[in-house]
Amino acid sequence: MPPRRRAADRGRRLTLLLLVLPLVLAWLAACGSRVPESEFGERSGGPTGAGASGDGASGEPLKVGIITSATSPVGGNALTGPRDGARAYFDRLNRNGGLNGRPVEVVTCDDGGSGVGNNECVHRLVTEKKVFALVATTALDYAGAPRVSGAGVPDIGGQPIGAAYDTYPHLYGIYGSVAPRDGEPGWDGRLYGGTEVYRYFKREHGARSAAVVSYNQSASAGYARLVERGLREEGYDVVSEQVDFALPNFRAVAADLRARGVDLVFDALDTHGNARLCQAMDAAGVELTAKVTNVQNWDSSVPDDYEDAPDCRNALWATGASRNHDDTGHPAVREFRAAMGDKPLSQWQLEGWAAAMWFTDAARSCGPALTRGCVEDYLQRSEPYTARGLLLPVRFEQLARPPATDHTCLSVARWKDDANGGKGGWVSQGDMNRTCFTVPQLAYEP
Repeated sequence: MPPRRRAADRGRRLTLLLLVLPLVLAWLAACGSRVPESEFGERSGGPTGAGASGDGASGEPLKVGIITSATSPVGGNALTGPRDGARAYFDRLNRNGGLNGRPVEVVTCDDGGSGVGNNECVHRLVTEKKVFALVATTALDYAGAPRVSGAGVPDIGGQPIGAAYDTYPHLYGIYGSVAPRDGEPGWDGRLYGGTEVYRYFKREHGARSAAVVSYNQSASAGYARLVERGLREEGYDVVSEQVDFALPNFRAVAADLRARGVDLVFDALDTHGNARLCQAMDAAGVELTAKVTNVQNWDSSVPDDYEDAPDCRNALWATGASRNHDDTGHPAVREFRAAMGDKPLSQWQLEGWAAAMWFTDAARSCGPALTRGCVEDYLQRSEPYTARGLLLPVRFEQLARPPATDHTCLSVARWKDDANGGKGGWVSQGDMNRTCFTVPQLAYEP
């Protein structure tokens, strides 16, 4: 259903965006390696179900927990992608013999997006259900993280919506970490992230100017300032545009963007606000190199969300740290898509699938002598993990000092409508393992 018919969508999407963006989307490189896959080897547990009979697993179940803020204030299915991708992987694994002959029993818990609910989920899964590990955690308020870490339960492939994955041991976010993880976020309470997204558009597409559109709301404005800081670090001419949250005048913004002739547009808006901004830009005839979005909006709902803004829709670009879910030329993507069936797809589903694969490979490496310590040895090994090419190489280290620069790679895709009237899709832009830059790491407080 188009966004104009979903009045409740605006508030929940805004809440999500303003909570998630400052940590997950602007500074992905703060959380680990983005070096090319070709520089690393990868020990693999073999393809899913290798050595299995295909008749399903019959041994003692291995319990794995998934905590998701499913019925959170952001509503709908905004945060359920990683859970759905992980469950699809484990379902397929069980159909093909399980993990060393043992079925994986998935125990889910909806924390409602609150710290209280998250602590309740942690108690239920860790203390009562005694899960072996958590996988693909996606929590707006990961208040139970200290309890998970204190219990020595590995949490594998979670989405770093907050700073927990750069704070506590035994937690392994989907993008990795080089922070000490000694109970304090990052280094002395500060995290670091790179400017590779801005460098990419400057180097690859000749962009020199960028606008950042935000609401006159503290979280939105704060995120916009972070984006502007990174753009200026890369030498951009930056235009700051702010609209009233209650009565946003996107037509005025669009008119100014056209007058200034900016190359790129970034934003700190919700999905509904982005759609209205795009409609205004189309009406004003704004021509862009790119309207840049992020991994959380990298999904198949684009034709509906931007139904009334075809020009802006076809200027949408997304950046992240995982292989485009529409890259059907890659065998691991085809495997993921086959398991998902005809469901709407998203990049977060693919990352949840990769998280489940990561746990499976780690557990399979232990053989019958499965222990949490063995699994964590695999996670902390010197060879970064790529989930058979679905992820940019992920590593975990504990650097005493934050890096001043980092060699960082990124995955880039742009939306293109189907010329024959179909729904269109995301088209990968180059090889993510070769789209790499050495960029400064800028400090920020979570």
